[in-house]
Amino acid sequence: MNHSVEISIVSPVYKAENIVNELINRLTKVLQELTNSYEIILVDDNSPDNSWEKIKSCCNANTFVKGIKLSKNFGQQHALQAGLDASRGEYVITLDCDLQDPPEEIPKLIAKAKEGFEIVAASRVNRKDDFIKRTASKYFYKFLGYLTDSKQDNTVANFVCYHRKAVEAMALVKDNHRYYPLLQQVIGFNYTKVPIKHAERKDGKSSYSLKKRWKLAINTILAFSDKPLRITVNLGVSLSFLSIIAAIVLVILYFLGDFRTSGWASLALLLSFFSGAIISVLGMVGLYVGKIFETVKGRPTYIISEQLN
Repeated sequence: MNHSVEISIVSPVYKAENIVNELINRLTKVLQELTNSYEIILVDDNSPDNSWEKIKSCCNANTFVKGIKLSKNFGQQHALQAGLDASRGEYVITLDCDLQDPPEEIPKLIAKAKEGFEIVAASRVNRKDDFIKRTASKYFYKFLGYLTDSKQDNTVANFVCYHRKAVEAMALVKDNHRYYPLLQQVIGFNYTKVPIKHAERKDGKSSYSLKKRWKLAINTILAFSDKPLRITVNLGVSLSFLSIIAAIVLVILYFLGDFRTSGWASLALLLSFFSGAIISVLGMVGLYVGKIFETVKGRPTYIISEQLN
């Protein structure tokens, strides 16, 4: 397949007005050493600061810079989708705008991709995040991996090089909720990782709060796995089995003459426990039904408000 562009860069932008220019400058310097056919796509996820004004300025000064402004804050994964859909490169590299994943590491990903790998992920060596964030990230990925029956690596984020075949394959997946580390596993293809240096954050702090990470985890689990439903089924079967065992024990005690009438406290505790279990199961089913409802409505996962170049 012939492509008018060899390398596309896709970067979601949010609260990054102070680093957009540096991002463009460093990307340009790296790309010029690799090819004379490239494009840089910056997707403004309706940032509340002046990020879009900075992007417009870069687009006016450089024809190879594309600007996409979303009509509202759709979230990082959907901003990535907007950029991937707009890309034309044979190789498409996604990375965050905060410069913690240095653009200078891009040649490593491209070199590995040209060996025949359709997906090359950057594995961050010696992460520069604080202890709390590193620890939370580690257990977040363990929790996510367990409930989605997938392998999750907390050293890998959005710094990934995709071959055009992988980009087109991910576009075929019409899931309402996008989570690219799992989409990569859904589509298959040859996958590998390369170690890269991780840098300090250039400006401000991450907009991914613990609340947002928790919401992302829940939405991803509901979109990619039915394991929570299977866990609740197993729990229900286990409780029923224990109830039968308890009933048999009580009957035996009755005939042995060692049966004592239990108090109201134990009865109330049992009722509370089983009521809570039933409500939890119904709530879990309700969450899945809600996700189905969202999907069948067929609403777009992102809407473009303005596009430049």
